[in-house]
Amino acid sequence: MARRTSLPIILSSFVLFVSCSGDDTTIGTPQVSSNGSTDDSLVGDSVPANLDVHADEPFPAERCAANQAAGTILYLSGFDLHADASIIDVLNAESKGYYDELCLKVEVRASFSTDNYPLIAANDAQFASAGSFSEVVDFAGANDAGFVALAVEGRTGIDALITKDGEVASLEDVRGKKIGVKGAITPSVRAMLAQAGLVLDVDYETVLLDGFDPMVHIEAPGIVGFPGYKSNEPFQLEANNVPFKLYDPSDYDIPGSFGVIYTNVTFLQEHPTAAQDFMRATMRGLADAVADPDAAVQVAVDALNARGDAAFFTPEGEAARWQVQSDLLKGAVADGAPLGLPLVDELLNEVTVYAESGLFGGEVPIIDTLLDVSVLEGVYDNAGTLIWPAS
Repeated sequence: MARRTSLPIILSSFVLFVSCSGDDTTIGTPQVSSNGSTDDSLVGDSVPANLDVHADEPFPAERCAANQAAGTILYLSGFDLHADASIIDVLNAESKGYYDELCLKVEVRASFSTDNYPLIAANDAQFASAGSFSEVVDFAGANDAGFVALAVEGRTGIDALITKDGEVASLEDVRGKKIGVKGAITPSVRAMLAQAGLVLDVDYETVLLDGFDPMVHIEAPGIVGFPGYKSNEPFQLEANNVPFKLYDPSDYDIPGSFGVIYTNVTFLQEHPTAAQDFMRATMRGLADAVADPDAAVQVAVDALNARGDAAFFTPEGEAARWQVQSDLLKGAVADGAPLGLPLVDELLNEVTVYAESGLFGGEVPIIDTLLDVSVLEGVYDNAGTLIWPAS
């Protein structure tokens, strides 16, 4: 069975104060653009006050009916059913019946982030996991597809440059060398090297690697290293006592993101309560996964076992993966920035830095219509507590 992986990108932590309404109001508020203007192209249906969700009060019957009218909501994972941000939270919410409590019928399907975009664009699937916000922006630019990011869970780096022991004493030592890649160099590593004065295809080259085994890649001839993910490859190398050096873009103030959940504007506007309640349940699943990592990892392991993927993961590897990611998520939570809430200024910084390194054709993309913070603003109260109805 061939294995593929998404190519997540990275994000540094920044606290953006947002006023969080205690009730659900309007899904799809005007979006903030890079020039400070607003765009109301995502303004969806206003949710009447009688459909608001209030903490510890019964879930409104009319809202339940509206959610049921959305039919089956298909969610596509970004990296099989592994214990990753934007996957483990959905698995957790499904296993605990959180979607059912909000009158949602959700189907979870294992997939890979780069395979998801055409299905979301066509509304053949309604939600998907993306490797990063910049990945969503890149695919949106290529397809003009109406993608809307609703949650950006990772606010700090997740990928890094892994180099052979003793070969790269500093980033300058990459000059004139080759880096192995699984498809393409990850944008945050590319940006880190660009910041150090190293331009792709000018100061260094990339060569394709076969497969996804870091034990094989670290021995590959002709390369000094390869991009990997801090929650994956380092654990495998350390478990096998293989020495290496890791260059973390976040240590060089390179922004980025990981663990993104996005939808399409059609579903968001046609079924605003279902879209928001899917995210409400998912954020509860995320909070549980952060609070009790072991239990959440077991849910992912059970899901992987049910798919017959035992040859491609270990429970220890999944536990290490989620431990790294959950620690990063917890470390970025602050006043006005509860779990998952997209931080607009940081996302704009991300795409700006990556454009300067050559991504997006070197042009800073306008992100106005590519995210909607109001959806998650409406599921948290002013204290950043998730609003959940009475059982």
